[in-house]
Order: sequence, then structure tokens, then C-alpha cells
Amino acid sequence: MEKRYGTGRGKKRSAGWKQFLKPNWFILAALILALSYFAFTALAPWQLNKDDDIVARNEQIEAAYDRDPVPVTEVMDGTGAISDEQEWTRVVLQGRYLPDDEVLLRMRPVDKNPAFQSLTPFELSSGEQILVHRGWAPTGDGVTVPEIEPAPTGTVSLVGMVRQGEQVSATRAPLQEQGYQQVYSISTEQIGELTGTDLAEDYVQLSDGEPGVLYAMPVPKLDRGSHLSYGFQWIAIGIMGPLGLMYLVYAEIKERRKVDDEKDEISEDAASSPAGDPDPGAGVGAGVDEDAWLADDPDGMTRQVVRSRNVRDRYGDAKPDFYGRLGKRDRERF
Repeated sequence: MEKRYGTGRGKKRSAGWKQFLKPNWFILAALILALSYFAFTALAPWQLNKDDDIVARNEQIEAAYDRDPVPVTEVMDGTGAISDEQEWTRVVLQGRYLPDDEVLLRMRPVDKNPAFQSLTPFELSSGEQILVHRGWAPTGDGVTVPEIEPAPTGTVSLVGMVRQGEQVSATRAPLQEQGYQQVYSISTEQIGELTGTDLAEDYVQLSDGEPGVLYAMPVPKLDRGSHLSYGFQWIAIGIMGPLGLMYLVYAEIKERRKVDDEKDEISEDAASSPAGDPDPGAGVGAGVDEDAWLADDPDGMTRQVVRSRNVRDRYGDAKPDFYGRLGKRDRERF
């Protein structure tokens, strides 16, 4: 009996760790660790840096409205460029528009509305030429140029915010259409070449109510958005991923140990059962002479009775005892 059943605990427990050397566990661990790595090194910094940029931008806009406008030449350097910290500064321009050199920015919606934006060179009284963004005009279909009020002639004084220019569109070339030169980016270098003007490197976005303004471009809302919370969420995911993997390993080990303990308990109960007439519904452990059973058990019926006892221990009489019935039928036959 002892040789047949045994406990087998040492063998089962010593080999339990081998279950985690299977490919599915390696793949799961690799995916979780890769996600955690990118969450810490790329995804979380990406969102946190965006939040920092928005906070810095909001502070610059607030500071710009707290100060009086200054002459544009005090902000721009010799090439007409501004630094990152100077963007959104309010400036004053004195001079005249060059309406014949007006360019339209196309395919750039404003507040989700299809629009064309007017970019008009402006010549200062001192001779420098600066691109002025006069605002936007709505269009119904996004391709038909609406009626755009021309810029005023003569000397005017303007107030606006200095903005940094954009890179040339790498995918779309400028085009002459519907009586206007049209571009896809606010690149002062490209617009200068198209209009034959010597424009400053950066431009001025016109404020509402100023001469020549259309619909003034909206100033960004001074809120932080959700980037900070997204950054914290990626950090949490990076931490919870490995912790979740550790929990899965722990749960798997615990469950396997529980199964092993149940198997060992059933085997020990079967080995120590007293002799006697078997109860067909009770299985081993209710007066079964196991030596006799083993001698007359070429087809493994004892194991069926053991399994029957295990089922009854788990579910009681509510679950049919198929193993007990099978054992009774085979005993009657033999």
C-alpha cells in the first residue's frame, strides 16, 4: 500500500518551480516588463513634459497680459527672431500693411471650424518687414476661399503677440488658387520667397480689435489639461505591472500547493482505511479492505473509488457519485 500510494510531496514540491519555465510564462513576463520599462522611460516622461510645457506657456501668457506692450524691435533680435521665453509677449508695431503680398494659410481649422487664415506682411516705419497674422475667416467646405476683408492702407499702429515661425510643410507645396497665394504652414522664410519680401524670422499674431484684424486667433485656454494625471497613470502602470506578475506567480504556487495537499490527503486516507465491507456510495475510507481491493483491481478501480471519495468530500450528496456506482457495478460483475 505504502509503495502504491505514498505521499509524493518531495517530488512534486521540488519540481514545482519548473512550471514557470514554460514559454507562456516567459512571454507574459517579457510583455509586462517591456510595458513597465516604456512606461517609466517614455510614456510617463512624454506626458509630464507636455504638462511642463503647458504650465510654462500659461505663465508666459499671464505675464504678457500683466505687462504693457513694448516696441517689437525690443523683443526681436537682428534677424527678427525671438527666444522661447519671449513668445506671447505683447508688442506694438508702427507702419503699414503690404496688402498686395497677402498669403492665405489653408487646411488649418480654428476651434474645429474650417477656415482660411490671413498672413500679411507689415513694414515698420523703421523699414523692417514683419509677417502679421490678421486672424481667420470661416469657410463652408474648407476649400472655397471666403470673402476676406483687405488690410487697411496707410500708417497704422498695431498690438499683437509675437509668435515663433513654423517649419515648411514637408508634404504639401504652396499653390496659387482663387486669386491668392496659399501655403500650408506659417514659414516666414517660405512666405518671404513667395512674396519677394525680407521678412523677420518670427511673426506677430494680431489681437482682437486691432486695425485689419479678421476673427482674431484665440489665445490658448489657461488650463493644464489631463497630461499630469496621464503621466501619473503611466507611472502607476509601470509599478503595478511587475507587482501583478508577482501576484500571478504567488497565486499559481498557492493553488498548486493546495491541489498537491488535497491529493496527498486523499492518498493518506486511502492507505489508512480499515478493512471491511465496502459502502458503494462512500468510496475508500468507509470500511473498505484495500488489500483485497488492490489484489482484485487490475483495471485501477481503487483509484476510481478514491476519486469518488474526493468528489463526495467536495460536493456532498448534491453531486451524483458516478465513481461509486461504477465501482459497485464492476464488483458485482467480477
